[in-house]
Amino acid sequence: MYSERLSLIQIILCQCGNAKLLSKLSIPCYGGSNQVKAVTNVIKANETIRLGNIQIRALSTAGHTMDHICYFAQENDDHAVFTGDCLFSSGCGRFFEGKPSDMWNAFTELLKLPEDTHIYFGHEYTLSNLKFAAHVEPDNRDIQDKMKWAQENKCTTPSTISNEKLTNPFLRVESIGHLIDPSCSSTTELLGKLRSMKDNFK
Repeated sequence: MYSERLSLIQIILCQCGNAKLLSKLSIPCYGGSNQVKAVTNVIKANETIRLGNIQIRALSTAGHTMDHICYFAQENDDHAVFTGDCLFSSGCGRFFEGKPSDMWNAFTELLKLPEDTHIYFGHEYTLSNLKFAAHVEPDNRDIQDKMKWAQENKCTTPSTISNEKLTNPFLRVESIGHLIDPSCSSTTELLGKLRSMKDNFK
């Protein structure tokens, strides 16, 4: 289960689960909702947790679910964000409970992070996401280069905020609106249209 030379001191949930592990250990488990069975400590937006020298800040990223939390971790000049089901490599999660406006607010939170922030996703959908991204933006060289990288089975995680700004159509809706639907009158309308396109993309 884990090395005998290490001591597990706390769990921070980016996805649901860990109930079996927690049944064997008396440690805190942080998460965005007490509806998840394993969570012992509900964390709210902008609350921080310390893990050794690492400071971890909860970001409210409602959209996939309304209590979705991402975690921004910082140690000196190193940054990482764990995005769960909010943001994926060149894609994003479905809007199960939230509206496009909720998800855009979540993306806006993530886009405030330093450009060199490493992004760790809840799921690995890079190649299928890039196929859709290339469909939306066929002339985007950054998407083509990332597609080639992924097709060669090279490591696609972590990504970075700077790379997602270049290759993730869901973060690029404001600059590619003319490719999505020129009749849309707002960013959130474009985002909803783009999500619908992705849901129906084969």
